[in-house]
Amino acid sequence: MKKILAATILSSLFLATSPVAFAADQPVIPVIVKDTTSSYWQVVLAGARKAGKDLGVKVPELGAQSESDINGQISILENAVAGKPAAIVIAPTQSDALGAPIDEAAKKVKIIGIDSSAKTKAFTSFLTTDNEAGGRIAADGLAAAIAAKYGKAEGKVALISSLPGVGSLEARKKGFKDQLAAKYPGLTLIADKYADGQAATGLSMASDLVSANPDLRGIFASNLIMAQGVGQSIAENKAGGKVSVVGFDSDDKTVALLKDGTISALIAQDPFRMGYDGVKTALAASKGEKVEANIDTGANLITKENMGGERAQALLNPPK
Repeated sequence: MKKILAATILSSLFLATSPVAFAADQPVIPVIVKDTTSSYWQVVLAGARKAGKDLGVKVPELGAQSESDINGQISILENAVAGKPAAIVIAPTQSDALGAPIDEAAKKVKIIGIDSSAKTKAFTSFLTTDNEAGGRIAADGLAAAIAAKYGKAEGKVALISSLPGVGSLEARKKGFKDQLAAKYPGLTLIADKYADGQAATGLSMASDLVSANPDLRGIFASNLIMAQGVGQSIAENKAGGKVSVVGFDSDDKTVALLKDGTISALIAQDPFRMGYDGVKTALAASKGEKVEANIDTGANLITKENMGGERAQALLNPPK
């Protein structure tokens, strides 16, 4: 039994990191995400899978087991390039670290970036949410939630990011902080923290902030993992009546917290479109067709009041 289990694990690792041969008449476009275990990235992969079916493309679904596994993603990219695909779609885990590997990969194959930027100019096209705009929307949503509780958008707020150096998260942070400074002088940012990519750490950080600051009025959790942890912390500390939370992205857990009022709002991206259009754009680029250098896939503020709407439901319950 142990031998069988070991063989299964080795086989899985091989599939995730080794070149794979497909039929010569079918284009191969690997999609490399940050974390194959995350519900957000599963939706991205679902979009890519649907594009593959619609367009007649083989779409290997690749990625590390954690967004913090930067070296793992670099190895996966290198092995994908070695397979000589038509093009590659990648969501870089970390901007600086993935820059040079993407530059090198792009010498051999068209590279389409999705979701997060990297320190490179080698993307043939880059599809993402306007994350600075998303951060500004988050600031507006948090200010509105605080004003609804207290009558004014005033008091102490905090920001918790999943990891340092992630292009999308840094852009969200910039947008959030710029919007606070420009529109909400009554809101004071007392903490700007990085976690380690784990929901449990986000939970612990939020609990410490609530405990140390009885007058804390809001937290912006800038990705799904942090929204999960911060939301759970607010629920466990029974602080929902005092502390408003705006999260980025959604899953069943955060949608339930939105519905019961623990989370005030979620910024919903369109990960299914990101995956679908990523493959579609990569196929066009591989054929030498002209593609847009930058494509904005959109961001929307979802609250308890508007979550029942058609657009909100499409974003909160994407195909998987």
